[in-house]
Amino acid sequence: MKVNVKGTIIPNDDQWIYDLFDIDATSPAKVSKGITAAAEKGEPLEIYINSGGGDIFAASEIYSAIREYSGDVKIHVVGLAASAASVIACAGRSDISPTAQIMVHNVSSVASGDYHDMDKMSENLQKANETIANAYITKSGMTKEKALEIMDKETWLTADEAVELGLIDEVAGSKNVKSQLVAAYCDIIPQNVIEKMKAERADKKITAQARLDKLKEGYKNDKTGNA
Repeated sequence: MKVNVKGTIIPNDDQWIYDLFDIDATSPAKVSKGITAAAEKGEPLEIYINSGGGDIFAASEIYSAIREYSGDVKIHVVGLAASAASVIACAGRSDISPTAQIMVHNVSSVASGDYHDMDKMSENLQKANETIANAYITKSGMTKEKALEIMDKETWLTADEAVELGLIDEVAGSKNVKSQLVAAYCDIIPQNVIEKMKAERADKKITAQARLDKLKEGYKNDKTGNA
């Protein structure tokens, strides 16, 4: 069963927005659907990655779901596995196209507030880095210090370098895997746009419900009047 991890890694609640604009994106629910289908058919799970990363918690959920699959798993990096997507690439036996790349770096975020808030955010980000580093450590056997070092340097790896470092198991033959490079890390819809669309969607649901209630009330009154 082929499952694509393509485009931005996003939370489940944001998937419909990316689908609306026909922007490639992958949520945990989207991957879980493929995993469930593979399990029902008793098929091996084939994960194809071409992603610049995205939400690290969504990536962690995908990583865990792949690792928990009871059947055979093979991961193919066919373009870019950067940032959060590199975590997913470490979830099982893997190969990488000769023209593909892996990129690892520190977790980042946006915060506002006073210096206490900034200190707290810095602490949280450092903890997040250590959490993400566990995926690289588990896959490659590298030390925690090494994992944090390559993350801190924002390390870009060729196919051969990724294999040498232990993050990928082997370089795939070009005849087996089609490669596609991307021009940017990921195409993320701004959060303010996502929130605006969610609010508008909620308003439409409220309006639709109000209209339905009005129709029901009218039907009820007509029925009473005709009785």
